[in-house]
Amino acid sequence: MRPWIAVAYSTLIVTATTVFLIYPISQGSFSDASVFGSSLFSAMHGSLVTSSLVRETIENESANEGIWFTALGISTMAFNLNDFNFNQSIVDSQGRVINTWADIINCAILGMEVMHERNAHNFPLDLCAIEALSTNG
Repeated sequence: MRPWIAVAYSTLIVTATTVFLIYPISQGSFSDASVFGSSLFSAMHGSLVTSSLVRETIENESANEGIWFTALGISTMAFNLNDFNFNQSIVDSQGRVINTWADIINCAILGMEVMHERNAHNFPLDLCAIEALSTNG
C-alpha cells in the first residue's frame, strides 16, 4: 500500500471536522454546516492530496501548488469571504448616485440577508436611511 493512500482516505475525518467544528465556528450555527460545504471541503482536500503527493513535478512547477490552493479555499470559507460584491453605484460628475437596477437588486439582497438570519446580522442602516429607489430614472 502506498503511503499517500492513507492520506486520501482521511477525507472522511476532514469532512466530519468540517461539519462539526469549522462551519459552526465560522458560520455561527450547526444549521449552516451544509452537505455542500463539507463536500467542497473534501474536494479541496482531494485536490491537495492529488497535486502534492501523487503527481511528479518538473523544475518549472511547484509541488506545493495544491497546498496553496487548498489553504486559499479554507481561508475563504473560514472567514466567510464567499459573497464579494463589486457592484459599485454609478456616480455623476457632481457626486450624485445614479440609481440603476443593480442598486435595487443589491438593496433587495441586503434585505433578504437580514431576514434570513436575524440574530447573525445587524439591519443595514443604509436600508433604513434612504428613500425608496425609483425605477423610472
